[in-house]
Amino acid sequence: MCNEKDFFYTGYNKDLKLPSRNLRNNMTPQEKKLWYQHLKTYPVRFNRQRPIGVYIADFYCSKAKLVIEIDGSQHYTEEGIAYDENRTIALNHFGVDVIRFTNSDIDLNFEGVCMQIDRVIKEKLQSVK
Repeated sequence: MCNEKDFFYTGYNKDLKLPSRNLRNNMTPQEKKLWYQHLKTYPVRFNRQRPIGVYIADFYCSKAKLVIEIDGSQHYTEEGIAYDENRTIALNHFGVDVIRFTNSDIDLNFEGVCMQIDRVIKEKLQSVK
């Protein structure tokens, strides 16, 4: 059940279609900045708010099998940390790697975030060849 284009099957969950659309329409300022100033026109295609299994990834690159998450303060509580660890493990089971940035990373070191994303994408695409 895999489309041959630029698509790595990740257990797309159609039940999350409406919630993911809602998240796309209500992105955080940091998500908007990363999307509109870097990922939207990135040479390798990214999706916003992509359902994967029972989760919705902030940004997903099928070709590199990479999820990018932008974490706000709720991610740094005990519950948030545990949830994110379980979520990462679940996404890894689909063969997807996860990189995380904080809202502060986007606000204070946007160029560094973009450089790190570029580096990770290049490394992952070279390992796929």
